[in-house]
Amino acid sequence: MTRRTRDSRRARAERKAELIAMIEQQRIDMLVEASRWQQAGRSLDKGWQRLARYRGLLYVAGGALLVGSARRPHSLARLARRLAAGGLLLNRARLLLRQLR
Repeated sequence: MTRRTRDSRRARAERKAELIAMIEQQRIDMLVEASRWQQAGRSLDKGWQRLARYRGLLYVAGGALLVGSARRPHSLARLARRLAAGGLLLNRARLLLRQLR
């Protein structure tokens, strides 16, 4: 075996070791980022599961709103405005209570 062949084999082995180390580091980085991603989405998942528990009730309520809106379209718009105003009022009240504590 010539010296050039040994040197090229050694260089290939070193390059292969570098690439394997790089791949391992990338795998570790991916595991860390996947864990961060799951942790960030955990609250959204809990909220979605909470909504999924009441899925049947939400279907019935949505159907009732659709039937009611088909009969009286203006009442649905009025209801939406009242719900939005109520939500804003509750949000403001919650913020005010936080400031008072």
